[in-house]
Amino acid sequence: MDNLKQQLTDAFESLKEQSKFEDGKILVVGCSSSEIVGSRIGTNSNLDVGHTVASTMLELTSQNNLYLAAQCCEHINRALVIERECALKYGFEIVSVVPQKKAGGSFSTEVYKLMKDPVCVEFIKADYGMDIGQTMIGMHMKHVCVPVRLNPNKIGETTVSGARVRPKLIGGERAKYA
Repeated sequence: MDNLKQQLTDAFESLKEQSKFEDGKILVVGCSSSEIVGSRIGTNSNLDVGHTVASTMLELTSQNNLYLAAQCCEHINRALVIERECALKYGFEIVSVVPQKKAGGSFSTEVYKLMKDPVCVEFIKADYGMDIGQTMIGMHMKHVCVPVRLNPNKIGETTVSGARVRPKLIGGERAKYA
């Protein structure tokens, strides 16, 4: 688990370096513990791995003044676990569900246990993202989402990719951009 924590920290630092984090913004993380241990997504949920990823990501986001949004699996429609403070700050609608190992996934289940005042919401628009094991976090990112290549690009046995956002370029051929 120490190696897993180091890989997560290195990938987070890579995302931070390339994204120029701003205080109070949201980092959405999707994580398949099954993929981390080398199994197909949704087939081998591992609470120990989920706990390590959850505790590491909560520590890193706290140290960097970010809110963590933990994406659940498709069995609860990819709802997200966030702190109530974040939901209230951004006006997100709170829904009634508590993630479980087989309906939400190990990562979100462990985040729910570790947060101070966790709630679930259906929709957010995050500023930064980390997708561990092809969990499809794009639906929770603001427009325009820009992929970020992370180093390392693997967590355990699976790929990890990052995301950040930039303002939309609107207008036309006469428009100028800052």
